Order: sequence, then C-alpha cells, then structure tokens
Amino acid sequence: MKTLNPLIVVFFIILSSCNKEKTESKKQWFKGNLHTHSYWSDGDEFPEVIMDWYKSNGYQFLALTDHNTLAEGDKWKTISKDSIYQNAFKNYLNTYGDDWVNYRVDSLNRTQVKLKTYEEYRPKFEEDGKFLIIQSEEITDGYNGKPIHINATNVKRKIDPQGGNSVLEVMQNNLDEVAKHKEEFGTPIIAHINHPNFGYAISLEDMIALKNEQFFEVYNGHPHVNNSGNDEHISTELMWDYINIAYIENNKPIMYGLATDDSHHYHRKGRKWSNAGRGWIMVQADTLSAKSLINAMETGQFYASTGVELSDLTFENNRLSVAVKTNENTTYKIAFIGCKKGQGEPETLASFESDKASFEIAKDMLFVRCKITSSKLHENPIEDLLFEKAWTQPYRFSE
Repeated sequence: MKTLNPLIVVFFIILSSCNKEKTESKKQWFKGNLHTHSYWSDGDEFPEVIMDWYKSNGYQFLALTDHNTLAEGDKWKTISKDSIYQNAFKNYLNTYGDDWVNYRVDSLNRTQVKLKTYEEYRPKFEEDGKFLIIQSEEITDGYNGKPIHINATNVKRKIDPQGGNSVLEVMQNNLDEVAKHKEEFGTPIIAHINHPNFGYAISLEDMIALKNEQFFEVYNGHPHVNNSGNDEHISTELMWDYINIAYIENNKPIMYGLATDDSHHYHRKGRKWSNAGRGWIMVQADTLSAKSLINAMETGQFYASTGVELSDLTFENNRLSVAVKTNENTTYKIAFIGCKKGQGEPETLASFESDKASFEIAKDMLFVRCKITSSKLHENPIEDLLFEKAWTQPYRFSE
C-alpha cells in the first residue's frame, strides 16, 4: 500500500488551516436598523434624507419598513405648512436639485412632492461593501383594536395583512404568509414581531404559542411601546427569557432579540418623538448582502445594542466571552443571564464590573445570554432605559 509523503500531509494541514483562517477573517460586523418609516407611510421625511442620515452615521444597512406599503408606484406627499416641514422641503430641494425633485403647487398653494421609489433612490445610496438598502415592509394588522405589527425583511412584493379571529391567529396568519412569500421567490426573508408591549397587544402566552418564528424586538426606540412594561405587564426583556424557556422545553428553536429605531420623526428630537439612532443590530457576516446578513441572523450571529459596541463576542467550547469597545471615563457591568433546567425562572448567573468577561455554560443550563450595561447615559433615551446597553443572543450547551 502506498503511503503519503509526510511533507505533503504537513502541506495540506497548513493549507487547510490557512483556508480556515481566510474564511474566518472574511467575517466582519455590519451595523444596521430593520425598522424605519418615511413619507411613504407615517414617517415625516423623504427616503433620500433618511438614507443619507443612516449612511452618514456609520450604518452599513437599512430597511425602510413603511406600513402595508412598499416604495413603488406614484405617491405625492403634501408638505405640511408647519415651518419645520417647509424648511425641510427647501433643504431637500437645495440638496438634490430640480433635476431630482419633482414637485408642484396646487390651487390651494400647497406644495406637493412626488416621492422617489425604492428603485429610484436605491442606486443613489448603495455602495458595494459599504451600504445596503433592503426592501422591507411593516405588515400592520390588528385584532379588536390591538395593534399587531410584523416586519418582513427582504420582500419582493407587498404582503397584505391577513387578519384572524384572535391575536395569536393574526400573528400566525401573517407569519405563514411571509413563509409562503419566501418559498415563492426562493430568497432569504425573515419576519420579526414588533414591539409586543405596544398597547400591550401581544401577551407572553401568544408569543409562546407561535410556530416557526425566531425573531422579536427586545428593544424598540418608539416612546410609546412600553419596553419596560408596567405593574401588570412584564418587560420585553423578561418576556424574551420566558419565551426561550418555553421554546427549549418544547423543542422549538431559540428566539432571537433585535433592537430597532422604529424611527418616524426626523425634525423634532427627544423623549416624545420616535427618533433615529436609538437601537440597532450588529451582524457578523461574510459579505454585506441581504442573503449573507439574513443567513447570519438565522444562526444567531448578531447582537442588539442601544450604544454599547463589542470588540469581541465568541462562543467556543461552551464558553461565552465578550469584550467591550471602551469609552473614556465609562464603566461596564456584564451580566450573564440564563435558566437552569427544571427551574422555569431566569436568573443572573454571574455578574462582573469589567469591560470583558466570560462564562462557561454547564450541561444543566437551558440557555445563557449576556447583557452589557454602560455607565454612559443614552443621549436620547426613552422610558426608564437611561444607560447604553447591548444584548447578545442566547447560547446553549453543546456536546
């Protein structure tokens, strides 16, 4: 029997190692927001201005998610006579020029502007490897006055709200419709449940009963969505843990948590307004494409943030490790939160006053996630969420 030359074996080992390092080195972190509104629905700004803001503020991807609509076809927006919006229109016209801006003045002396479609504004801002715009929609439905909103990311056509005879049925019908859309077009699409505590419309029981859903907003930057809950309703963060306790016990996939802006207001800033820049996700992917980003998210390779940025996030040999990109005169609290098998209640398993920490997940734990809280105040907070934070996804013990 002929044997391989030892030098050849060593060569292939080195080559394999180099290829592995090359593959791993390709992965990078991309910052993005998957919940944004414009003049196409109830936002108060032109898509181009919104794209420019996010691109100029360090984001690499953005989804415009207007209610039950895509930026397509003809739509004329009548500009409010409020001086804020009149001045904003003048700035828009001065920035983009008469060749780009299509507007008219009607018989009542009102300025009307034809909104640019996704196909029109997209090439103006997208740059390969630098900035990506993902066509998306907020499917806006309800039941008995309760708002039920689900974002569909990377859609190819508008998805109509499906309705139903209960909160759960409305949610499931819309999720199933997104799944059909995904199958029809053969393209990566994700749906995520928006702000479950908005109007306290979606209960923990509703979330637990869902089928084939892995994403929801643990943080939403709108001032009226009750992330923190109240005396009668739990916070979305605590809801997240209870969902995963139930999911794991019922052999369902992990629920992942997003942070989003849900931005509507671009001219007034403060607690009363739904502003840009409050919450986002950081996705670790090999390329800046919708397919790559969605594939990474579906395997939990992302974290949510309202200001804290990580320099390291690894899970190897059942050890979850994090390190923070530090700011001067800022301290950090790193908490590992999870649940042990058979207990049914989440708890803080370990806590560190440090900018880096790690935690080994034991076999008797259902899951462990990490929450990092900064001593730095959020520059534009909502509710009682005063300090910048980040949340990793939950991790499970693997044999």
